[in-house]
Amino acid sequence: MVVRIRLARFGRKNLPFFRIFVADSRSARDGKHIEVVGHYNPLPSKDGHKHVGLDFERIKYWLSVGAQPSDTVARLLGVAGVLPRLSRSTETRAPKEVAPPTHTGEPEKV
Repeated sequence: MVVRIRLARFGRKNLPFFRIFVADSRSARDGKHIEVVGHYNPLPSKDGHKHVGLDFERIKYWLSVGAQPSDTVARLLGVAGVLPRLSRSTETRAPKEVAPPTHTGEPEKV
């Protein structure tokens, strides 16, 4: 059984709110969970900041026993200083294949 730390969406249409929770990787996004360890509001407040609340002790515990964070949770934990910060560069994504040029610049002889 792989345990993941991931997000569950709450709120209403166009006003999302997420809870950060620990769950079995096979359970549904908003389904059964083991423990809620934080929350995340992606919409900036009037002062322009997004609000994140984390239970650092419980998150460190779950990481120590082998729980794997989702990509989004890993990014949030990196900003909070729990995990090393992940870069959002193109190095993490698969490189696009570029087709070789078909025209060499010389006129064709017929």
